[in-house]
Amino acid sequence: MTLPRVFVVGAGRAGRALAHAMRVAGVDVVGLHGRGEGIDITWGKFPSSLATATVVLVTVRDAELDGALSELAGASLSSEVVVLHASGSAEPAALDHLRALGHPCGTFHPLLPLTDPTRATEQLKHAWIGVDGDEDARAASRALAAAIGARVLEIPAGEKARYHAAAVFVSNFPVVLISVGARLLELAGVQDDSARGALGTLLTAAAQNALAMPPAQALTGPVVRGDVETVRAHLAALAETPEILELYRAMSREALPIAEQAGADSARLDELRRALS
Repeated sequence: MTLPRVFVVGAGRAGRALAHAMRVAGVDVVGLHGRGEGIDITWGKFPSSLATATVVLVTVRDAELDGALSELAGASLSSEVVVLHASGSAEPAALDHLRALGHPCGTFHPLLPLTDPTRATEQLKHAWIGVDGDEDARAASRALAAAIGARVLEIPAGEKARYHAAAVFVSNFPVVLISVGARLLELAGVQDDSARGALGTLLTAAAQNALAMPPAQALTGPVVRGDVETVRAHLAALAETPEILELYRAMSREALPIAEQAGADSARLDELRRALS
């Protein structure tokens, strides 16, 4: 399949990272336009370069997405131009107008935190891209994903919010967990540098285990051991930080079904449920 000629609208970290990765992969990125780091950034000629693109990829923030797509609807795009956007959660109303004009539309959402455009080029080679939309848009997304070395995850119709929530759990919440763990160690008197280093090693090993084996084999700790005494000690120690205590209870309750699958003692699990309620 001939690679698309791409114009990227949106010059934040995601837009610049994707444009850079595509250019390195040999995709003809005919332009990039938007604001990044507080300044206007443009490659190619805007808006004239839009006319040479076969795919327009919109990477602006969700709050700006409908406006950016509405502007495209008023631009002089040929009807066969595919319009993709990089939001994992939004279902912009402006897509209906673009479809009425003949543009296949869809989602091209990297399942990857794009924080550094240069590093992202290598990271995207091992990433997955969430795609949905019209078939021509999906085909364009598959071609772009293949070009940068990524794989495709088809988002089931009507399930985008659940899909994005899953991505948030795995992408965003580990950062929260490290922050919470570091805070607890700080309260215990551990230096921040040591805390983050130790917790980072622990998180990396746990993630590797979680990816290498089923949850019932990967889960360690007091819940899967049915260690009621340790859990009660944790609850007592966290009483002074009620927001962390609430998080600990919620996460531990989610671990209970996994512990059950792992063959933990049922009487002990019942004790844990009562302690965590």
